[in-house]
Amino acid sequence: MNSLLQRLRRILLYAVALLGLLTGLVYLGDYVSIRYRIPHNRAQFGSVTVNQLYVIHEKPNKVEYQLAPSVGETCVYSLFPHMGYPPCWYLSRHSEQRIEI
Repeated sequence: MNSLLQRLRRILLYAVALLGLLTGLVYLGDYVSIRYRIPHNRAQFGSVTVNQLYVIHEKPNKVEYQLAPSVGETCVYSLFPHMGYPPCWYLSRHSEQRIEI
């Protein structure tokens, strides 16, 4: 029984290590494709219009909302965030930002 648990633990450890390695390789490939513009005809950066909303907390547990002007935010065409910019697929799905005041 003890041998079986050790074998399962070893298999689980290898599976987690393999998953970490694959994730790292995908991230590295994503970074290289953005950094060196692979393929060459693909744009690296884009822009998404983000609607901003001020959330103002008032004294007796009341909240007031005020619309702020929309802002064009720079994003990167990739799977993961790179160079300080979020991916465009994520930013387009989360195009409303709340600013707590």
